[in-house]
Amino acid sequence: MHLAKVVGTIVSTQKDPHLVGCKLMIIKKINEDSQFEKYSSQSTAIAVDTVGAGIGETVIVTTGSTARFVYGDKATPLDMTIVGIVDEIQTSDVKKTL
Repeated sequence: MHLAKVVGTIVSTQKDPHLVGCKLMIIKKINEDSQFEKYSSQSTAIAVDTVGAGIGETVIVTTGSTARFVYGDKATPLDMTIVGIVDEIQTSDVKKTL
């Protein structure tokens, strides 16, 4: 799983039938300090939202076959799913409420 920030939405009227009705969000990977990962090969990506996330929110993203499993349809052509909205990040002595 990864931390990411939702930075936009995608509207697609023509897509695979398995994706009809899916909410598609543009996400950027972040680190535990909420800083964007600049050199990640997937720093910006499109994810299916299953939790009702909005632009600007910090989210938990899962990838690969787990993303399809969470969505509930192994035939769906997706490899990234938003599975949680982050309320707080705590590392060592630092606690950050989002």
